[in-house]
Amino acid sequence: MKIHEFQAKEILRQYRVAVPEGKVVTTPDQAEVAAGDLGGKVVVKAQIHAGGRGKGGGVKLAADPAAARQAAAEILGMQLVTHQTGPEGQRVKQVLIEKASDIEHEFYLGITLDRAQSKLVVMASREGGVEIEEVAAATPEKILRETADPGVGLQPFQATRLAFGLGFEGKQVRQAAGFILNLYRAFVGADCSIAEINPLVTTADGQVLALDAKINFDANALFRHEDFAAMRDLDEEAALEVEASKHDLNYIKLDGNIGCMVNGAGLAMATMDIIKLSGGEPANFLDVGGGASAETVENGFRILLSDPNVQAILINIFGGIVRCDRVAEGVIQARKNIDVNVPLVVRLAGTNADVAAEMLENSDMDFTVGHGLKDAAEKVAAAIQ
Repeated sequence: MKIHEFQAKEILRQYRVAVPEGKVVTTPDQAEVAAGDLGGKVVVKAQIHAGGRGKGGGVKLAADPAAARQAAAEILGMQLVTHQTGPEGQRVKQVLIEKASDIEHEFYLGITLDRAQSKLVVMASREGGVEIEEVAAATPEKILRETADPGVGLQPFQATRLAFGLGFEGKQVRQAAGFILNLYRAFVGADCSIAEINPLVTTADGQVLALDAKINFDANALFRHEDFAAMRDLDEEAALEVEASKHDLNYIKLDGNIGCMVNGAGLAMATMDIIKLSGGEPANFLDVGGGASAETVENGFRILLSDPNVQAILINIFGGIVRCDRVAEGVIQARKNIDVNVPLVVRLAGTNADVAAEMLENSDMDFTVGHGLKDAAEKVAAAIQ
């Protein structure tokens, strides 16, 4: 689950991670008042779930409260387009008014899971304020890494080593190391999947601050953090993904035109890959899960067909935990209740696949049988072409 910058900073404050003073507002009048409370010179920052806001005109420096009001008036309500929003952009409903900092240097600091090692990794670089992917591609040697053993966590000597590696000197070494350790505690304590500070800055008066903050939560751990549910902003999520979550479906919208209904994340990934290899483009990732019922499958159909880009559907089910006949029942039920007006290819294998095939054959559905994954992908791609 993603949250806004101002929400991420609220969490970081709880773990004693230094962040600038700020207030979130929804009107230009509120922005002017907030700027006055914060000393006058502020930064007005659009709050959307996307990076690159500054390049899109969503971050403005204001010298006084009147300028803050004007900046907020320009940003609020705008359709902010960044490299992460896509060409349609995202409407700005609120802005963060933050006390301006006298920046001396910008750094990058992030924590995420290294799946190859099954450990958390802390990454840092003196090249802050830019996309870390660009740094990794052009100058990978500028990225410092420390891996935290899950049994003992990130150790002070590791944080200190990162601080020295980033070029901190004197009293700032201890301050930076403390910042890194507190960020690690926040990551673990809040069950994050990523915590990114870009930029981490030093100021002219010697402070080490998180000028920006991005936090994503591990959705599987949200049951431990009921207070985080209130932070979810449904307007920042794709409407179909929100609808899918209501039915316990794992759905991600993509840019293609072939709808995919699959059980199991691994099979879903393989299905999308083989569709592309067959010359097609997947329109989504839809995992109905191991305990799929007829109702689940019907809801999955509704979501797939709600996407106007879907021109064909591939149902690819391997009956392990879920039986193929149960999926077939859902497909038949959905066909009766929903107008499926696009080509449909069905591939079923595993538990009760023969029973499911007979059920589908005896229905009045118009569909094509896929004999194996490759054959099914080729047939659905051909249906589009």
